[in-house]
Amino acid sequence: MNVIWLGVLGSLIAGALTAIGAVGVFFIRRLSQRLEDGLLSFAAGIMLAASFFSLILPGIEYGEKFFDNTYIAVGLVIAGVITGAVGLSLMNEVLPHEHFRLGTQGPDTETLSRIWLFIIAITIHNFPEGMAVGVGFAGGDIANGTTLATGIGIQNIPEGLAVSVSMFAVGYSRVKSFLVGSLTGLAEPIGGLIGSVAVSFSGPVLPFSLAFAAGAMLYIISHEIIPETHRSRFANVATFSLLIGFVFMMFLDATLG
Repeated sequence: MNVIWLGVLGSLIAGALTAIGAVGVFFIRRLSQRLEDGLLSFAAGIMLAASFFSLILPGIEYGEKFFDNTYIAVGLVIAGVITGAVGLSLMNEVLPHEHFRLGTQGPDTETLSRIWLFIIAITIHNFPEGMAVGVGFAGGDIANGTTLATGIGIQNIPEGLAVSVSMFAVGYSRVKSFLVGSLTGLAEPIGGLIGSVAVSFSGPVLPFSLAFAAGAMLYIISHEIIPETHRSRFANVATFSLLIGFVFMMFLDATLG
């Protein structure tokens, strides 16, 4: 199968697992603060490990093979990480959106309903995850792409649960909370398509693209997930949940990649 379609399929499957977590809204009225912080931090830990072991390090290795120069390879990866973080930062500034605890952000938030602000926020969150999977497959390393798709898919399950139950808790119906929580996963195959197409047309772009996806995810972890999960009295739970997610993804990368 063409690596582009592998990237799209892998990111689609990973995104679809969001719906598995979202199903929980029909059985759970509210997550405890401890559990919610733990679930989101676990997902952040997976993203953090994926950024290093499945994106940044392979990016450097690809760059060294292609350019036969470590300095060029590392320079491209550094540029990619910074560009990815800046890109997500600009999206946060330009697109109106709302987080459950951080509140509304971006321009003209008063002109959109809260549900659309939530959808935009979650889409911003999921897009780089899909791009990471697409770029992983497009590099021709099927094992690396599979590891990324597996890790991102697993972290989407608790994320989908947290999002859908949180929406229900602030007044949306169970059905609407489930639908929104599930459909936001569709941002991932879009990111997967863009990432895999961009890399497939230009080999030298691969190290930069891998690092770009990593930088975008690192921005989300530092700017959104960690601050949101450390606002309550369960910061220690959040920290160790992140570490568990990190070592879990590290295990996947070592055994599957």
